[in-house]
Amino acid sequence: MHRRDFMKKSAIMTAGTMLLPKWFPGVVRGAGEPNIVVASGPPGPAVKAAVEAMGGMARFVKSGQKVVIKPNMSFPNPPEWGSTTHPDVVRELVSLCFNAGAASVLVLDHPLRSAELCLERSGLKAACGSLPNTRVEGLTKSEMFREIQVPEGKSLKSTMVMKGVLDADVLIAAPVAKSHSASGVSFALKGMMGLVYDRRPFHMDFDLNTAIVDLCTVLVPKLTVVDASRILSDGGPSGPGKVIPLNKIVASVDMVAADAMALELGTWYGRKFKPSQVKHIKEAHERGLGNMEIAGQVVKEVSA
Repeated sequence: MHRRDFMKKSAIMTAGTMLLPKWFPGVVRGAGEPNIVVASGPPGPAVKAAVEAMGGMARFVKSGQKVVIKPNMSFPNPPEWGSTTHPDVVRELVSLCFNAGAASVLVLDHPLRSAELCLERSGLKAACGSLPNTRVEGLTKSEMFREIQVPEGKSLKSTMVMKGVLDADVLIAAPVAKSHSASGVSFALKGMMGLVYDRRPFHMDFDLNTAIVDLCTVLVPKLTVVDASRILSDGGPSGPGKVIPLNKIVASVDMVAADAMALELGTWYGRKFKPSQVKHIKEAHERGLGNMEIAGQVVKEVSA
């Protein structure tokens, strides 16, 4: 996507059903913790530092709970391409979940290419597949999904979501920060589309950005950890494109705030953007899903 096209988009950007998942809305708010943490350092240690600064994983995961972690692993590309979440990010999150007492962890995404190749080439299978009580899966078959309603959806009224997500106690978003040819950028909000069965209506039948926000009214992670160790500044979502090392991890209980912070940290299509210039971030803010205004929020910076 060329910068001119993104600017154009940014200007515009201004059957049975299941009950909502048992963790909805799932946002944990504690006294004294920062709204946003930005950790600097290598991916794994920076994740640990960020989560500790947020109050520790025990704030989000309790003993005996089933956890789903949602990274980006939709493309059969190596971590260096910046189109998938760094394996060290996900491995550290899995370890922190078990240290907090999790009974099991599922690492889930709906790959856009061969699931086997995506899990292998992204490095996520090797990083997490051998950990006890952990499964890394790319789910593509309809029987692995169940339909849910989207009561607050403006466009999206129902969709099929992975059963593992609906049956989990805790959802953690772990997207990579990257550009996207259709939505401008893809972080936590856009990444929730990787948990649904059929993404075609999002692109073909609805305004994509509004449908993203609709989905995020029902898929609300307890914790968002954005991998900005390196960003795919253009050429996304699959790459190849310009990869810029930032050596940052962003953590928040607020997907909108996390996305806004990740956006402001990076350079996209050769320039800087404000959250209000990305339609799905702006709309999520306006519909009360979170706060895109970084000024006024408590932002804590830590180093690993």
